[in-house]
Formats: sequence, structure tokens, C-alpha cells
Amino acid sequence: MLDRPSTLGELIDAGYRPKTVREELRENLIQHLRTGANPFPGIIGYERTVIPALQNALLARHDILLLGLRGQAKTRILRSLVLLLDEEIPVLAGSELNESPFEPVTKFGRRLRQTAGMDTPVAWLRREERYREKLATPDVTIADLIGDVDPVKAATQKKTFADEDVIHYGIIPRTNRGIFAINELPDLQPRIQVGLLNILEERDLQIRGFPVRISLDILMVFSANPEDYTNRGNIITPLKDRIASQILTHYPLTVSTAAAITEQEAWLDRPLPGVQIHIPDEVKLLLEEVAFVARRSDLVDQTSGVSARMPIAARELLTSNLEKRALKNGENHASPRLVDLFATLPAITGKVEMVFEGEQQGAEIVAKKLIGEAVKALFEARFPPVEGPKGRADRARKNRNDFEEDESVASFDRSERRSSPPAPTPYDKIVSSFGKDRKIVLSDESTFADHLKALRSVDGLEEFVRTHASPKDDYDLALLMELVLEGLVQSLRIAREDLDSTVTYSEMAKFNLMRSRG
Repeated sequence: MLDRPSTLGELIDAGYRPKTVREELRENLIQHLRTGANPFPGIIGYERTVIPALQNALLARHDILLLGLRGQAKTRILRSLVLLLDEEIPVLAGSELNESPFEPVTKFGRRLRQTAGMDTPVAWLRREERYREKLATPDVTIADLIGDVDPVKAATQKKTFADEDVIHYGIIPRTNRGIFAINELPDLQPRIQVGLLNILEERDLQIRGFPVRISLDILMVFSANPEDYTNRGNIITPLKDRIASQILTHYPLTVSTAAAITEQEAWLDRPLPGVQIHIPDEVKLLLEEVAFVARRSDLVDQTSGVSARMPIAARELLTSNLEKRALKNGENHASPRLVDLFATLPAITGKVEMVFEGEQQGAEIVAKKLIGEAVKALFEARFPPVEGPKGRADRARKNRNDFEEDESVASFDRSERRSSPPAPTPYDKIVSSFGKDRKIVLSDESTFADHLKALRSVDGLEEFVRTHASPKDDYDLALLMELVLEGLVQSLRIAREDLDSTVTYSEMAKFNLMRSRG
């Protein structure tokens, strides 16, 4: 506003009513709820869980702790709280602590108000300047957060250490009349956490031996990982007791929700003249499924969590691989292949922490297993079971008999089953195509024409895909044909060997013989 009041008298004449920061947040949230406006834009997947709890806490004027594993948008939620503040508020001009012109809390503010009266100068503070945060690290001190005596001030102003004017205020009092966030709270040393107790309960702070107590108008918010994960520290009980609302965050509950988050966060708007990059929805969901598989895997440390940043980074790497292939081959269109998923390994290996068994196998092997399980899930959703109805019934009967029969009868029955021919399946023609040393090699660097030609060389593969699916175009056809081959690999009907950015499919028995000789 061009005609904003510039003095305390003008502010009073304008009818301005001072509010605390908690009153601001409550009143503005009430207005959002009445109009149906979204107070937390860009927060996806928390509509029925975290957001309602957060709204209740703000309406109750609570300090807030967001507790959850990494990559659950905790910091983003805290930063979005600033949108519920007024656009601007009046502050005492020249004050380090954003003091209210109506109620100064420092010696400087009181002295200015006493001498200037209604002419006390007023400045205006934008809401973006009223949010500050600090990452908790072991080297954070009380002086950083609260403040300390500044000997330089004492020397230059020729004042004793007993004078309030020599105080150098920390980041928390400098956020007075705003929102202050501490990320990774358990990493803050216990003796530093103790220094926050008065701020949370009595709303004041005391610096060293000064008898003066400064009242603060501030909302304190925190984020933390569960204590059983960080192991670097914990939140002391008195501090937890003073944080009125603790809200648990979580990972996306559905793959489609996770895909929406990735679509919002990933860097995908990449102008590349002459090249069209198209990633079908199935592949987008496949990348999300890798994260869901990892969150269920026994090889992954579940107390660490699998960040939502993993599929975001994987999607960006996949897009980059498509760009690279199109540029190298001079093609004007690029769509993903399953072999392109190898390009996403750096996004997985760096963001998944393994338990001991996973570490023994190696990060890259575990990452490939996670991708394989996700591909298998997509295959099973799109195509008939590899075993067929009779094969599934035989396996179920076999499992039941193995438990119920005595060892001699079970041994005889198993030998009988090995001698009987396997039940026919719709995949037999495709599997038999890999006999007599037959193999095909797929690469993420070949042209699309060569890629499709290699897939079409597998007898019965294209016919099978067209029978059981409805490919939209040749790109979709090639992806579905690859999916069938990968489904047969995961079902142990054909073999696959990975080398750099190529995949070789071959006969299972021949592959095992080659490996045993090697």
C-alpha cells in the first residue's frame, strides 16, 4: 500500500489492531476454511491425514513437531505455514527483534517509544521475512539460537557487560513475531534443547546472567526423524512435553499419489528442439512401484525409510537417458524401454540403505532386484499368469502335500511330477524360441527400428502381445514385448544377462550351464 501509516499515531488513526502471530495464523486459516481455499498448496497425499491434524494444531495455537522418515515433505509443510501470515505487519523501525510499536520489549524499543511518542517511526515487514529456520547440528550453540554478550558492542559503545544494549541476539529472538523452525531436532545437543524450554512454555528468553526477560511472540515448529533411526540423539522428554502437537507424516499411500508428487517435483519441462520425449503412464507408475517394493523389502533398512526423492531422481535420469538416445541416433521421438531402467540405478543405490544381508549382496544388485520385482508386478497386472491355471493348481497341491504327506510318499510324488510333462501355457512358443543357442540383445543405445526388429525376431512374442493387450503404437508395442520377456525372466522361464547398458535374453538351461562352467 502506498498510503501505509509511517508512525504510531497514523497506525492508531487507521484503526490497526495488533495481533499475535498465533492469532494471525488462526484467523487466516479460519478464512481459508470458510472459503474452501487450500491453505497448503503443493502438499499431496496428506489431505485426510497430516493436513487435518495440522489445521487442528494451528486452530489450537500450538507449537508443532512433524515426526517422520526422510523425504516426507516435512520441511516443505513448515515453510508453507508462512502463507497463513498477514501479507505485512507494522514493526518498530530500527528494532532488531521486529517489535510491535504498541508493546516494545527491548530497552531500545521502550526508549524510542518514550521519546517519540505518537511519532514513533513504523516500518513494514513482509510475511516472507517472518519465517526462519535452522538445521540442528551438533555444533549449534545457545549463542546461535538465543544470543550472548557482544564484547565488540561493549567496546565500541563504551558500555559495561551489565548493559542490555551489549546483547547480541540469536536467530530465535530475531524471528520475533514470526515462525521459527528447527529441522532434525534430535541432532540438537540435550543441553541446547534445554535452552528452548522457557521459550516454549513461558514465551520468554534470558541471556546469560541478565536479570531482564524478553517476551517473545513466536510460533516454534520442528521436524524430526524417529529416534530409532537417527541414533545421533533424541528429543529430551521435557521438550517433547512442551511441544503441544506432534504430527506423524508418512509416505504416499498409493502409487498414483506418489506419481502425482513426482510429476510436481521432478524437473521434466526440458525444451529440446526437434525431439519429443514421451513417457507413458505405465512407466511412470513403474518407477513409483520400485519405491513401494523397496519399502517392503527385507534387504532394505525400513527404519531409514525410502525417500520420495528416489522416484523423482529416477524419473529425471530416465528422461535424460531418452534425451541422450534421441540426440545420438538423430531421432525426433523417444519413448522408454525397460532396458532404460538401468540408467535409474544411481538414483536408487544412493537413496536406499540396506540391512546386513543387502550390504552383502551389494547396492547395485539389490537395486536391480527391486526393479525386477516392480516389473514383475506390472507384468502380472497386464498379462496372464506364466504357469497357467493348471500349473497354479499343481503348485498349490504340491505345497499342500509337502506339508501333509510323510517324507517317503512326498518324495515319490515329487519324482512323479518331475517325470510328467508341464502344463501348457500361452508362453510356450515364446520360450521355445530361445532354444538352440538362440538369444537376442537389447540396448538403450540402439535406434528404435533396430530395437523393435530384435523384439520381433522372437517367435510368437508380437502375436502374444497383440492378443492380450492393445498397444497404441509401435512404441507401446515394443515396451509391452519387453515386459513379457522380463516377466518370463522373473518367472524363471528364460534367462537374462546384464552387461553395461545391454540385456541378453537366452534359454534358461543353456544360461545356467554357461554360468556353471564359468
